[in-house]
Amino acid sequence: MYTASWRDVVRRDLFGPRPDRGDGPYRLVIRVTLVVFRLLRLQFDVRGSEHVPTSGGAVICSNHVSYLDFTFLGLGALPQHRLVRFMAKASVFGHWFAGPFMRAMRHIPVDRKAGAAAFDAAVRALKDGQVVGVFPEATISQSFTVKELKAGAARMALDAGVPIVPAAVWGGHRVATKKRPVDLTRGRAVTVLLGEPITPAPGETSVALLARTKEAMEALLDQAQRTYPQQPEGPDDTWWLPVHLGGTAPTRQEAAERDLADAAGARIRARTSRRARLRARLTGRRRPPAAAA
Repeated sequence: MYTASWRDVVRRDLFGPRPDRGDGPYRLVIRVTLVVFRLLRLQFDVRGSEHVPTSGGAVICSNHVSYLDFTFLGLGALPQHRLVRFMAKASVFGHWFAGPFMRAMRHIPVDRKAGAAAFDAAVRALKDGQVVGVFPEATISQSFTVKELKAGAARMALDAGVPIVPAAVWGGHRVATKKRPVDLTRGRAVTVLLGEPITPAPGETSVALLARTKEAMEALLDQAQRTYPQQPEGPDDTWWLPVHLGGTAPTRQEAAERDLADAAGARIRARTSRRARLRARLTGRRRPPAAAA
Protein backbone atom coordinates (compact mmCIF):
# COMPACT_ATOMS: atom_id res chain seq x y z
CA MET A 1 0.00 0.00 0.00
CA TYR A 2 1.16 3.53 -0.76
CA THR A 3 0.34 6.59 1.32
CA ALA A 4 1.39 9.99 -0.03
CA SER A 5 4.20 11.53 2.00
CA TRP A 6 5.33 15.11 2.43
CA ARG A 7 8.52 14.09 0.62
CA ASP A 8 6.45 13.16 -2.44
CA VAL A 9 4.86 16.59 -2.44
CA VAL A 10 8.22 18.34 -2.93
CA ARG A 11 10.12 15.71 -4.96
CA ARG A 12 12.01 17.40 -7.79
CA ASP A 13 11.98 14.30 -9.99
CA LEU A 14 8.26 13.64 -9.54
CA PHE A 15 7.52 14.52 -13.17
CA GLY A 16 10.68 13.19 -14.77
CA PRO A 17 13.96 14.83 -15.74
CA ARG A 18 12.58 17.26 -18.35
CA PRO A 19 8.93 18.12 -17.69
CA ASP A 20 7.10 20.32 -20.18
CA ARG A 21 7.23 23.94 -18.98
CA GLY A 22 3.71 24.47 -20.26
CA ASP A 23 2.40 21.97 -17.74
CA GLY A 24 3.42 24.02 -14.71
CA PRO A 25 -0.20 24.57 -13.58
CA TYR A 26 -0.93 20.84 -13.91
CA ARG A 27 2.12 19.94 -11.84
CA LEU A 28 1.08 22.43 -9.16
CA VAL A 29 -2.40 20.90 -8.98
CA ILE A 30 -0.91 17.43 -8.62
CA ARG A 31 1.29 18.55 -5.73
CA VAL A 32 -1.72 20.13 -4.01
CA THR A 33 -3.67 16.92 -4.60
CA LEU A 34 -0.89 14.93 -2.96
CA VAL A 35 -1.22 17.19 0.07
CA VAL A 36 -4.93 16.31 0.25
CA PHE A 37 -4.12 12.60 -0.12
CA ARG A 38 -1.62 12.95 2.71
CA LEU A 39 -4.06 14.73 5.01
CA LEU A 40 -6.72 12.08 4.36
CA ARG A 41 -4.16 9.30 4.74
CA LEU A 42 -5.59 7.55 1.70
CA GLN A 43 -4.03 4.11 1.26
CA PHE A 44 -3.36 3.39 -2.41
CA ASP A 45 -2.88 0.07 -4.12
CA VAL A 46 -1.74 1.05 -7.61
CA ARG A 47 -0.95 -1.76 -10.02
CA GLY A 48 -0.16 -1.80 -13.73
CA SER A 49 1.38 1.65 -14.15
CA GLU A 50 3.94 0.06 -16.44
CA HIS A 51 1.16 -0.45 -19.01
CA VAL A 52 0.92 3.31 -19.58
CA PRO A 53 3.31 4.04 -22.49
CA THR A 54 6.22 6.32 -21.64
CA SER A 55 5.72 8.20 -24.91
CA GLY A 56 3.11 8.49 -27.61
CA GLY A 57 -0.64 8.68 -27.44
CA ALA A 58 -2.95 6.34 -25.56
CA VAL A 59 -6.53 6.30 -24.32
CA ILE A 60 -7.07 5.31 -20.69
CA CYS A 61 -10.59 3.91 -20.31
CA SER A 62 -11.81 3.50 -16.76
CA ASN A 63 -14.96 2.72 -14.85
CA HIS A 64 -16.46 5.57 -12.86
CA VAL A 65 -17.63 5.28 -9.24
CA SER A 66 -16.59 8.56 -7.58
CA TYR A 67 -16.09 12.25 -8.18
CA LEU A 68 -12.37 11.77 -7.47
CA ASP A 69 -11.64 9.01 -9.99
CA PHE A 70 -9.70 11.29 -12.33
CA THR A 71 -7.22 12.17 -9.56
CA PHE A 72 -6.65 8.49 -8.81
CA LEU A 73 -6.12 7.59 -12.48
CA GLY A 74 -3.68 10.45 -12.78
CA LEU A 75 -1.76 8.98 -9.86
CA GLY A 76 -1.61 5.67 -11.72
CA ALA A 77 0.05 7.30 -14.75
CA LEU A 78 2.49 9.38 -12.72
CA PRO A 79 5.19 6.66 -12.33
CA GLN A 80 5.57 6.80 -16.12
CA HIS A 81 5.86 10.60 -15.92
CA ARG A 82 2.69 11.01 -17.98
CA LEU A 83 0.02 13.64 -17.42
CA VAL A 84 -3.47 12.57 -18.44
CA ARG A 85 -5.75 14.96 -20.34
CA PHE A 86 -9.24 14.08 -19.16
CA MET A 87 -12.45 14.58 -21.08
CA ALA A 88 -14.93 16.32 -18.77
CA LYS A 89 -18.29 18.07 -18.92
CA ALA A 90 -18.12 21.50 -20.52
CA SER A 91 -19.96 22.96 -17.53
CA VAL A 92 -16.90 22.28 -15.35
CA PHE A 93 -14.83 24.52 -17.62
CA GLY A 94 -17.33 27.32 -17.07
CA HIS A 95 -17.05 27.16 -13.29
CA TRP A 96 -15.51 30.32 -11.78
CA PHE A 97 -12.94 28.34 -9.76
CA ALA A 98 -12.40 25.01 -11.54
CA GLY A 99 -12.63 26.35 -15.08
CA PRO A 100 -9.28 28.20 -15.24
CA PHE A 101 -7.48 25.17 -13.81
CA MET A 102 -9.16 22.78 -16.24
CA ARG A 103 -8.12 24.92 -19.18
CA ALA A 104 -4.58 25.41 -17.85
CA MET A 105 -4.20 21.64 -17.49
CA ARG A 106 -5.36 21.22 -21.10
CA HIS A 107 -8.21 18.91 -20.28
CA ILE A 108 -10.86 18.49 -22.98
CA PRO A 109 -14.37 19.95 -22.56
CA VAL A 110 -17.28 17.79 -23.71
CA ASP A 111 -20.48 19.51 -24.76
CA ARG A 112 -23.02 16.75 -25.28
CA LYS A 113 -24.90 18.93 -27.76
CA ALA A 114 -21.74 19.36 -29.86
CA GLY A 115 -19.77 16.19 -29.22
CA ALA A 116 -17.90 16.30 -32.54
CA ALA A 117 -15.69 19.17 -31.35
CA ALA A 118 -14.62 17.27 -28.24
CA PHE A 119 -13.97 14.13 -30.30
CA ASP A 120 -11.79 16.04 -32.76
CA ALA A 121 -9.88 17.74 -29.93
CA ALA A 122 -9.22 14.38 -28.27
CA VAL A 123 -7.99 12.81 -31.52
CA ARG A 124 -5.65 15.77 -32.09
CA ALA A 125 -4.26 15.38 -28.57
CA LEU A 126 -3.71 11.65 -29.13
CA LYS A 127 -1.94 12.24 -32.43
CA ASP A 128 0.23 14.80 -30.66
CA GLY A 129 1.38 12.07 -28.29
CA GLN A 130 -0.87 12.89 -25.31
CA VAL A 131 -2.55 10.42 -22.96
CA VAL A 132 -6.31 11.04 -22.89
CA GLY A 133 -8.45 9.80 -20.00
CA VAL A 134 -12.03 8.77 -20.69
CA PHE A 135 -14.86 7.47 -18.54
CA PRO A 136 -16.82 5.76 -21.32
CA GLU A 137 -19.81 5.07 -19.06
CA ALA A 138 -20.37 8.87 -19.34
CA THR A 139 -21.55 9.14 -15.73
CA ILE A 140 -20.97 7.58 -12.32
CA SER A 141 -22.27 4.02 -12.05
CA GLN A 142 -24.70 3.91 -9.15
CA SER A 143 -24.64 0.10 -9.13
CA PHE A 144 -20.82 0.14 -8.87
CA THR A 145 -20.59 -2.21 -11.84
CA VAL A 146 -19.50 -1.38 -15.40
CA LYS A 147 -22.35 0.19 -17.34
CA GLU A 148 -22.77 0.11 -21.10
CA LEU A 149 -19.96 2.09 -22.73
CA LYS A 150 -20.18 4.94 -25.20
CA ALA A 151 -18.36 4.21 -28.46
CA GLY A 152 -16.38 7.45 -28.58
CA ALA A 153 -13.31 6.08 -26.78
CA ALA A 154 -12.93 3.20 -29.22
CA ARG A 155 -13.48 5.48 -32.22
CA MET A 156 -10.84 7.89 -30.93
CA ALA A 157 -8.29 5.09 -30.56
CA LEU A 158 -9.02 3.87 -34.09
CA ASP A 159 -8.87 7.33 -35.65
CA ALA A 160 -5.63 8.24 -33.87
CA GLY A 161 -4.04 4.80 -34.24
CA VAL A 162 -3.26 4.46 -30.53
CA PRO A 163 -3.84 1.73 -27.93
CA ILE A 164 -6.47 1.67 -25.22
CA VAL A 165 -5.27 1.10 -21.65
CA PRO A 166 -8.21 -0.38 -19.70
CA ALA A 167 -8.42 0.63 -16.06
CA ALA A 168 -10.45 0.22 -12.89
CA VAL A 169 -10.74 2.39 -9.80
CA TRP A 170 -12.34 1.30 -6.55
CA GLY A 171 -12.71 2.77 -3.09
CA GLY A 172 -12.95 6.46 -3.90
CA HIS A 173 -16.74 6.24 -3.81
CA ARG A 174 -16.48 5.77 -0.05
CA VAL A 175 -15.18 9.36 0.05
CA ALA A 176 -17.33 11.16 -2.53
CA THR A 177 -19.90 9.73 -4.90
CA LYS A 178 -23.32 10.41 -6.32
CA LYS A 179 -26.24 10.76 -3.87
CA ARG A 180 -24.02 10.24 -0.81
CA PRO A 181 -22.58 12.79 1.64
CA VAL A 182 -18.84 13.40 1.44
CA ASP A 183 -16.99 11.28 4.00
CA LEU A 184 -13.54 12.53 4.97
CA THR A 185 -12.75 9.63 7.30
CA ARG A 186 -9.00 9.12 7.20
CA GLY A 187 -7.37 5.92 6.06
CA ARG A 188 -9.72 4.85 3.28
CA ALA A 189 -8.21 2.39 0.80
CA VAL A 190 -8.24 3.18 -2.94
CA THR A 191 -7.34 0.61 -5.60
CA VAL A 192 -6.19 1.62 -9.08
CA LEU A 193 -5.56 -1.09 -11.67
CA LEU A 194 -4.30 -0.51 -15.22
CA GLY A 195 -4.40 -3.40 -17.66
CA GLU A 196 -2.36 -4.39 -20.67
CA PRO A 197 -2.83 -2.08 -23.66
CA ILE A 198 -5.45 -3.14 -26.19
CA THR A 199 -4.11 -2.43 -29.67
CA PRO A 200 -6.72 -2.10 -32.42
CA ALA A 201 -6.42 -4.93 -34.92
CA PRO A 202 -6.26 -4.17 -38.67
CA GLY A 203 -9.78 -3.56 -39.90
CA GLU A 204 -11.28 -3.86 -36.41
CA THR A 205 -14.55 -2.01 -35.91
CA SER A 206 -15.25 0.33 -33.04
CA VAL A 207 -17.95 -2.07 -31.83
CA ALA A 208 -15.49 -4.96 -31.57
CA LEU A 209 -12.82 -2.79 -29.93
CA LEU A 210 -15.36 -1.44 -27.45
CA ALA A 211 -16.43 -4.99 -26.55
CA ARG A 212 -12.81 -5.97 -25.84
CA THR A 213 -12.36 -2.84 -23.75
CA LYS A 214 -15.50 -3.48 -21.69
CA GLU A 215 -14.47 -7.07 -21.04
CA ALA A 216 -11.05 -5.93 -19.81
CA MET A 217 -12.56 -3.20 -17.62
CA GLU A 218 -14.99 -5.66 -16.03
CA ALA A 219 -12.18 -8.10 -15.25
CA LEU A 220 -10.06 -5.35 -13.72
CA LEU A 221 -12.95 -4.02 -11.64
CA ASP A 222 -13.76 -7.50 -10.37
CA GLN A 223 -10.11 -7.96 -9.40
CA ALA A 224 -10.06 -4.58 -7.65
CA GLN A 225 -13.23 -5.35 -5.73
CA ARG A 226 -12.19 -8.84 -4.66
CA THR A 227 -8.71 -7.79 -3.54
CA TYR A 228 -9.84 -4.62 -1.79
CA PRO A 229 -8.22 -4.66 1.66
CA GLN A 230 -11.11 -3.18 3.68
CA GLN A 231 -14.53 -4.58 4.53
CA PRO A 232 -17.82 -2.97 5.62
CA GLU A 233 -17.78 -1.87 9.24
CA GLY A 234 -21.21 -3.38 9.87
CA PRO A 235 -24.61 -4.14 8.29
CA ASP A 236 -25.28 -0.42 7.84
CA ASP A 237 -22.06 0.04 5.86
CA THR A 238 -22.71 -2.23 2.88
CA TRP A 239 -24.00 0.50 0.56
CA TRP A 240 -20.64 0.74 -1.24
CA LEU A 241 -20.59 -2.90 -2.31
CA PRO A 242 -22.41 -4.12 -5.43
CA VAL A 243 -25.24 -6.61 -5.01
CA HIS A 244 -23.27 -9.55 -6.43
CA LEU A 245 -20.72 -9.14 -3.64
CA GLY A 246 -23.34 -9.03 -0.90
CA GLY A 247 -23.75 -5.26 -0.82
CA THR A 248 -26.83 -3.08 -0.83
CA ALA A 249 -25.96 -0.82 -3.77
CA PRO A 250 -28.73 -0.47 -6.38
CA THR A 251 -29.05 -3.29 -8.86
CA ARG A 252 -28.19 -2.51 -12.47
CA GLN A 253 -31.90 -2.12 -13.27
CA GLU A 254 -32.47 0.16 -10.30
CA ALA A 255 -29.38 2.19 -11.21
CA ALA A 256 -30.60 2.54 -14.80
CA GLU A 257 -33.96 3.84 -13.55
CA ARG A 258 -32.17 6.33 -11.29
CA ASP A 259 -30.08 7.53 -14.23
CA LEU A 260 -33.24 8.13 -16.28
CA ALA A 261 -34.83 10.04 -13.40
CA ASP A 262 -31.67 12.12 -12.93
CA ALA A 263 -31.54 12.95 -16.65
CA ALA A 264 -35.21 13.96 -16.65
CA GLY A 265 -34.66 16.15 -13.60
CA ALA A 266 -31.63 17.79 -15.22
CA ARG A 267 -33.67 18.61 -18.33
CA ILE A 268 -36.42 20.18 -16.21
CA ARG A 269 -33.89 22.24 -14.25
CA ALA A 270 -32.25 23.39 -17.48
CA ARG A 271 -35.61 24.48 -18.96
CA THR A 272 -36.55 26.27 -15.74
CA SER A 273 -33.20 28.05 -15.68
CA ARG A 274 -33.54 29.16 -19.31
CA ARG A 275 -37.04 30.47 -18.67
CA ALA A 276 -35.86 32.35 -15.58
CA ARG A 277 -33.02 33.98 -17.53
CA LEU A 278 -35.36 34.94 -20.35
CA ARG A 279 -37.90 36.34 -17.89
CA ALA A 280 -35.19 38.36 -16.18
CA ARG A 281 -34.02 39.84 -19.49
CA LEU A 282 -37.55 40.71 -20.56
CA THR A 283 -38.35 42.22 -17.17
CA GLY A 284 -35.18 44.28 -17.30
CA ARG A 285 -36.04 45.64 -20.73
CA ARG A 286 -39.55 46.63 -19.70
CA ARG A 287 -38.44 48.67 -16.69
CA PRO A 288 -39.47 52.32 -17.11
CA PRO A 289 -36.64 54.79 -17.48
CA ALA A 290 -35.54 56.47 -14.29
CA ALA A 291 -37.20 59.82 -13.61
CA ALA A 292 -35.10 62.83 -14.41
CA ALA A 293 -33.63 64.56 -11.41
